[in-house]
This record gives sequence, structure tokens and C-alpha cells, in this order.
Amino acid sequence: MRAAVLREVPGRVEIEEISIDQPGPGEVLIRTAAAGVCHSDLHVLTGDLPIALPLVPGHESSGTVEAVGENVHSLKPGDPVVTCCSVFCGHCEWCLTGRAYGCTNDESPRDKETHPRLSVGSEAIGQFFDVSSFAEQLLVPERGAVKIRPEMPLDKAALLGCGVLTGMGAVFNTAAVTPGSTVAVVGVGGVGLSAIQGARIAGARRIFAVDLVPDKLDLAMYFGATDAVDASRVDPVEAIVDMTEGGVDFAFEFIGLAKTVRQMFDMTRRSGTATVVGVMPSDATLEMTAADFISGKRFQSSLMGGGSFYVEVPRYVDFYLNGMLKLDEMISATLPLERVMDAFEAMKAGTVARSMLVFEP
Repeated sequence: MRAAVLREVPGRVEIEEISIDQPGPGEVLIRTAAAGVCHSDLHVLTGDLPIALPLVPGHESSGTVEAVGENVHSLKPGDPVVTCCSVFCGHCEWCLTGRAYGCTNDESPRDKETHPRLSVGSEAIGQFFDVSSFAEQLLVPERGAVKIRPEMPLDKAALLGCGVLTGMGAVFNTAAVTPGSTVAVVGVGGVGLSAIQGARIAGARRIFAVDLVPDKLDLAMYFGATDAVDASRVDPVEAIVDMTEGGVDFAFEFIGLAKTVRQMFDMTRRSGTATVVGVMPSDATLEMTAADFISGKRFQSSLMGGGSFYVEVPRYVDFYLNGMLKLDEMISATLPLERVMDAFEAMKAGTVARSMLVFEP
């Protein structure tokens, strides 16, 4: 099969012919329909997210099950599925207390005596978060894919595996935004737009979208923001504190920069909740003072939306099919696998909400 392989960092992916194994016990072989290009994938290419190479990036995808291994019970050939990188074991303390997103009991990798899932000749090719979406087929653990309703368009469904799951989950689960509250979203790419939609669905009365790109702010207003704050023209903290007479009840950061995390914290009102979602470089530091923590503010981070993708992906499918969740307009471009680097360049330029790689049926 064809796949985008990364062999050095910082670097670029190249399309190669690689081999994919047959599904073993507890594994599922999937024909890829679509794969979203996410900032986490870009962090791999730049080296900001260290990982062993060679590797096939990608972790947000949808497709159709082609074959299953032994002891697979929830999926069968022909099932439409969404993949997710938060594979869980189902029996550790995290899983049994409703926090499967934080499961660290990694039972998914094959042992050294077993043939690798992906390879070129005798060379093993690594999987990104047990998924590796930038390929024509996927070989993933059963608990890394969830069945969805057949009427759900697979190109839109791919967004649910990371961007929507992370953004809406941060609103619903991690921060628990309440009806009638005020919300600020810093960074309105694909994940930030999902958070705006989550805040709208949760009943927030005022939603502030903060970004440097006017076109993205216009899109944020379409998705449910009530106010657009152009951070290239005004100080976003001063603007939001002034418009809300003290700050918002809930603020979220989706960019992954120390500066914007600090701004997000400062635009949160006393006793409000500030949530970091953006992935920062591993060596980034944040400067806080003791005075920052005598205001009753809650400062936290969100991991994969803080919920269970087995529960939430089907729920978000219902939201889309019921007209509550907008997905079509989040896709700025649909590209073939060969143009994956174009998607990364557009992401770095800040001109897209989400680029989607689409594969032939």
C-alpha cells in the first residue's frame, strides 16, 4: 500500500510503497476513507514531539473494516468506523473510573517476536499513536476504532477522531461549560472551532473567538461565536476583560504557545476556569506568580477531550446528522495523499481550519 513515511526530523514525509500485515488477535484492518491533517502531526515533522523513526504520521481518520483478528467482538468486515489515538485497555483504574482517555496500560504494541504491523522489507515502520492515518490501510487495535452509523459521510466522520473529540470534549467534560456562561476560545483552527460549537451547544450566552486571521474569525462567527477579537489589532486580554467587565467564566487555548496560554489565563475572571488544550513544545515553560493563584481561578489542561471516544464519537455523529454540529464547513481543502505536504504548508500559513486527505474507495 501507499503511505506517507517520515524518516528524519525536522523533515518531510515522502510517499512510499510499504507492507501492512494481516490482523492478529485483537486487531482490525481498515480501508482508509479520509484522514485529517492535525497540528500534532506537524509537531512530529518539526521534531517538537519526539518519536522514533521511520514513522507513518496521522491519527485522525475514518474508513471501513476489511478484516478482523481473533477475539475481536465489537467490529466486523463492512463496518464504518472512526479511529482514535487514545487506545484504552478497559480494565485499569483509569478505564474503570470513567477516564479511559488517560489509560497508560498500553497493551496494543506487538512484541519483538511478532512481525511488525508496517514494514518495508525487513525494516519496521513505526505507527503514530497506534494509528498512522496517512496510508491507504490501517491496522489498529480493536479499542482504537469505534463503529458509527452507516449514513454518516466518512470524509466528515474523520474529524471526530481527534479535532472534534478534543475541542468539544474540553468544553463538555474537562471544563463542564454551563448554560448562560461566557467563553473565550484562543485559536480558531479545527479544534478551536469545535470548542466554539461545543460552547454553543452547551448554551453559553457569549462566546469570544480570538485569532490573528480575519477569515478564521469570520468562520468562527458562522460556527457560533458571538464576538470576534482580532489579536493582530487589539490586546485580546484588555478587549475581553473590558467587554465582560472582568473576564470570562471559561477560557480555552488551542494554539500551543506560552504567550497565548498566559493571555488565556489572564482573560479568565476570578473563580473562572482556564483550560490549556494546545500542544506546546516539550521544553516550553510558563511563568506564573503566587498572585495568579489567589483569585480562585482553576488552571488545568485537557487530554483528548477528557472523555471516552467509544461514547462520544457516536454521540457527535448524532449531533451532525441532527443538524446540531457543523462539519462540512470545517474542511478547508480535500487533497490526495500525494499532496500531504501541501496540507502542512497551509497549516503553517494559518490559512485553513482543517485539510482532509481523501482516499479512493
